[in-house]
Amino acid sequence: MEPILEIKNLSIDFQTNGGAIRACDNVTIDFYRGDIIGIIGESGSGKSTLAAGILKTIREPGKISSGEIRYHTKSGEVINLLSLSEREYSKYRWCNITTVFQAAQNVLNPTLKIKDHFIETAFAHNEENKYTKKDILDKAALLLSQVRLEERVLDCYPHQLSGGMKQRTVIALSLLLEPDFLILDEPTTALDVITQWYIIDILRKVHKETGITMIFLTHDVSIIGSVVDRIGVMYCGQIVEYGNVMDVFKKPAHPYTFGLMNAIPSLRDDIATRKAIPGYPPNLLNLPKGCRFGPRCFLCEEGLCDAENITIDKMIDIGEEQLTLCPAWKKVKEKCL
Repeated sequence: MEPILEIKNLSIDFQTNGGAIRACDNVTIDFYRGDIIGIIGESGSGKSTLAAGILKTIREPGKISSGEIRYHTKSGEVINLLSLSEREYSKYRWCNITTVFQAAQNVLNPTLKIKDHFIETAFAHNEENKYTKKDILDKAALLLSQVRLEERVLDCYPHQLSGGMKQRTVIALSLLLEPDFLILDEPTTALDVITQWYIIDILRKVHKETGITMIFLTHDVSIIGSVVDRIGVMYCGQIVEYGNVMDVFKKPAHPYTFGLMNAIPSLRDDIATRKAIPGYPPNLLNLPKGCRFGPRCFLCEEGLCDAENITIDKMIDIGEEQLTLCPAWKKVKEKCL
């Protein structure tokens, strides 16, 4: 498989009055061209910070402390995005790597018509003057049709559109300059269930037609399973598991993932059989020793793992391209699955 983005040992810190918070801690993950990759985790796990790190939009008091993000262009060139200046990176942002922000319906400028959003975006990244207004509006109309919106939307102001229409408009806007990598940060948040699945169906259609690589960030496990090829699980700023979506869902390789899968309500069994993960995520200013999930982990509770005294420095390959951050899982998985 051909990689499109390689993240190596990425760490992102935020300075607070109480000390430094590491929102992304030594994250290493590879994304492959043409895949749809899901990143799941509860609020505060570091998903949006990871996305901002890829886009290089971390602002004070945050900073990227270490790591590399290697982008593989279609021509075969490999570029370390973090080594680029802001001006140099702007050549890739939105043209090659783009995003649909969390609560995207609030991103649109209420004083501009939808067509003006498309025009301004194209002109901002049109250093070679290869687009005319007519070219942009023709492309915008085509993109709106791909997300099942009529051309008349171009003459509307954002307040004239529903939440779902705004979300689809932003998806169309993100595709304007034909990027090959799209980051979707909670694209279905604040939408009703029917509209959520409508958006998911549109994203599947866009992926099928364009082959664009997508990263889908969400805390909603029930939505992501039907759309992604691979999935990563984040907890306290770390990727704790990564692999093929069906392997991770059916054969989880980390106690946190196992707990998530066993907490999801199902139509096939009694909801009383479902069990929430006990406790709460730790304070990032006062992390537990060893494994960060240790205080909530059933393996520790049953004496199968000594979380405080284990060293976690890299993910473990357990086969079939599935990786886990839990060194004890391979020994005890038969008792859990």
